[in-house]
Amino acid sequence: MGDNNVNLPPGFRFYPTDEELVVHFLQRKAALLPCHPDVIPDLELYPYNPWELEGKALSEGNKWYFFSRRTPDRITGNGYWKPMGDEPVFASSSKKVGMKQSLVYYLGEAPGGMRTNWIMHEYRLSNGTDSGSSSSRSSKRKGQPKIDYSKWVVCRVYERSDNDNDDDRAELSCLDEVFLSLDDLDEISTPN
Repeated sequence: MGDNNVNLPPGFRFYPTDEELVVHFLQRKAALLPCHPDVIPDLELYPYNPWELEGKALSEGNKWYFFSRRTPDRITGNGYWKPMGDEPVFASSSKKVGMKQSLVYYLGEAPGGMRTNWIMHEYRLSNGTDSGSSSSRSSKRKGQPKIDYSKWVVCRVYERSDNDNDDDRAELSCLDEVFLSLDDLDEISTPN
């Protein structure tokens, strides 16, 4: 996965929505069904610092994607991931399909670490959407050990730029800039 060779046609990019990550990738992973295309690797995140993900996770632009097992221990070599909050993920049918937890990376030891611009969104299945539960039951009946696949999460990690902090400042469109420049022309006096 490090060379970023994925089986996508030229020109296609991997920019999934929250719903697509949960419904088309995570639910299939939890149910032990193949994902087509199979582009998101499995990765044990917590031994790695976020800047070490290059070559280990699927990267698209400045974002890295990977499957991992959910764990309460979010400590890395140089810091830790601090949870900031949860929000539901809804399907287009308005049905809740999962949860998205936002985490921020801090350098140093908890609780006195230094906040960084590294953000992780950790997606997990909702309690009612664990599609792997039926396959776990059927494999138990066949004498195979029961494996809990509901602990899978899919993660999106990225480094927020300093400009992303200016949420109050609206971005101007090209037309806005043209109209503003026309207003400036009114203030300029033309020579007679």
